[in-house]
Amino acid sequence: MVSPGRRQRATLKKGCLLLAGGLLALVSHRVHAGCADILPASGPPPAGAARDVKPDDILRLRDIGQPDGSMFGQPGSLGISPDGKHAAFILSRADPASNSYCRALIVIDLDRPANPRILDQGGELITSIVNLRGIRSDSGFPAPVTPAWSPDGNQVVWLRRDNGITQVWRARANGTRGEAVTRSATDITDVAWNEDGSRILFLTQPDLEAVRQKIALEGQSGWLYDDRFAPTDGLLPQLPGPLPNQLLSADPATGAVREPTDRERRYWKARDELRNAALPSAITATGRKAWTSRAEGALFGALSLSVDGKDGRPIRCENEACNGGFTGVWWDETGEELRFLRREGQANGDLGFYRWTPGKGDPERLRLTSDVLHGCVPAAHDLICTSENPNTPRHLVRLDPATGQTTPVFDPNPEFRAIRLGEVRRLFWKNDRGLEAWGDLVLPPGYDGRSRLPLIVVQYTSLGFLRGGTGDEYPIFPLASEGFAVLSLQQPDLFAKTLPGIRTVEQLIAAGNKDWAERRSLLSSLETGVDKAIAAGVADPARIGLTGLSNGATTVRFALINSDRFAAASISSCCLDPQSVAIYAGPAVARQMRSVGFPEHGDDAPEFWQPFSMARNAARMTRPLLMQLADSESLIALETFTALKAAGQPVEMFVFPRELHIKWQPVHRRAIYQRNIDWFRFWLQNRIDPDLAKSDQYRRWTAMMARAEPAPTPNP
Repeated sequence: MVSPGRRQRATLKKGCLLLAGGLLALVSHRVHAGCADILPASGPPPAGAARDVKPDDILRLRDIGQPDGSMFGQPGSLGISPDGKHAAFILSRADPASNSYCRALIVIDLDRPANPRILDQGGELITSIVNLRGIRSDSGFPAPVTPAWSPDGNQVVWLRRDNGITQVWRARANGTRGEAVTRSATDITDVAWNEDGSRILFLTQPDLEAVRQKIALEGQSGWLYDDRFAPTDGLLPQLPGPLPNQLLSADPATGAVREPTDRERRYWKARDELRNAALPSAITATGRKAWTSRAEGALFGALSLSVDGKDGRPIRCENEACNGGFTGVWWDETGEELRFLRREGQANGDLGFYRWTPGKGDPERLRLTSDVLHGCVPAAHDLICTSENPNTPRHLVRLDPATGQTTPVFDPNPEFRAIRLGEVRRLFWKNDRGLEAWGDLVLPPGYDGRSRLPLIVVQYTSLGFLRGGTGDEYPIFPLASEGFAVLSLQQPDLFAKTLPGIRTVEQLIAAGNKDWAERRSLLSSLETGVDKAIAAGVADPARIGLTGLSNGATTVRFALINSDRFAAASISSCCLDPQSVAIYAGPAVARQMRSVGFPEHGDDAPEFWQPFSMARNAARMTRPLLMQLADSESLIALETFTALKAAGQPVEMFVFPRELHIKWQPVHRRAIYQRNIDWFRFWLQNRIDPDLAKSDQYRRWTAMMARAEPAPTPNP
């Protein structure tokens, strides 16, 4: 079973620094039977009538990069060979049968049919570590892994995780299987070759194990309860973050490690500044720069584009096309022409591709598309990107900078061409604050438009292929195939951004919390989108379900308190109530919440909590509510759940072991998918799955329905 870093630790020797000389013994290449199809079968998909989509079709998609179309600004997933003729990437596929992930390092040809080849297979899912309020936390979301080619194009290095530790691995491009290079006591977080390819540079955090041991030693005399505690993750001090990084240099042949040279440090710093820049930028081989920036002091001002002029003075692009949501910037091979992608159009729902020769006129837009392009990297004269749209899973394309047109390169999920998906209609609207938003209305396959359907709203972004919303727990197309209309919501921009005088993130949050202004803005957008689906003659206003994770779950809770539009709901995280905020999230969270407008513990504050607390409104919470929560977040839900149960409300809560904010275990995601489908079929369609294994589930739900109000007996 796979386990992310803070859930499973290797046994480490006290005082061990980092690495031992010599290559790590080759890890056994046992391949689980469920991973035999990590690469799709060659040739066209089977002939015959298209079939309806199933939950496992979404769950078992082969992924390149992070599986969320809204994740702009992350490190790319593609490594391009120095000659521009090959691409390397990690292909990942969930395997619920073994509750693990099939992972492989793939190389494809770019100048002829892709011909994908596996250079290495194996390893565990690597998840993203985030630092929140001084605490190191595992998000559960897949971390970006970018393979790096040696300058001579003969080898590839990448990060691979085995037995709970991430190491540097390498493989030869001629097909020799991979081998571990490092033997690190703590996770390695980044890797690259040095300039001449003689050494491998990598980043790690050597203090991490010492901090773990210090916390364990402190426990012998008891831990002081302080800001290090986050009780939802257990009653023990959490690891601090961020910790200092250390750059090291390894011999690729022997694995021997030393301190980097000054030249290697300078090279890494330049690479790191470009790769991890907060805003899109680019630099040529001769050092000519292009960068995006905001006006000084403008926390949310529009980005502007500038380049180095030939005389050394910066040139700022004054055209309207250079004022907005840049997602990528690249120079051509000559360093004369700049190419860029930016979000634009109604509610930023499109991507525009431009080229611009500084000093020679305005930028020219070559392409405007609702497709999402991610992680574009130069390859010879072109750009290689991942591409997806609402009903097409992610695949590789070649973008021609001369025309802006894309051509397919590699499709990791060709089977989807034989799967029948419902029609997707994009709806646009403005909320009562004048903020633009949109949603993708997904209809059942073959829907004839003559009947009104129960509607399920999935939140809170709708960019790229429609999986299961943010967090991927509400499978959109499988729900549609069960006879639901599904509105995949793209929420509007933050209302507080429109207010004057906002200079810090804390001010932004506090302004949004005042009279729950941000929540009211999101509720207005939600209800307006639902009204659009009703006005289109699709949605039945009496049968509307609502779902969400994280910010989306907060929108659900606020809607259930302040609106009577929704007949049933399901949430993936919960909750903020008076005691929960003050106690169960830990002292650092409680202090931060007070700093952005929440009342002090002991202050009853009825006017503050009445529009927001489900526990305070338990007597009115009569709509059926399903809660499917990570064990690491369930403690903060107990105040709400207990109040709802005491009030006799139709609520059910499931807790998933060793889970995180984003639930990463395939067997759990499969169960969550299916239970959400069952839940909404029962409450919005009056249907029961005849599977006898689910009889207890339906017995409980039928009892809930009987207590709530008289209703007809559901039919199979």
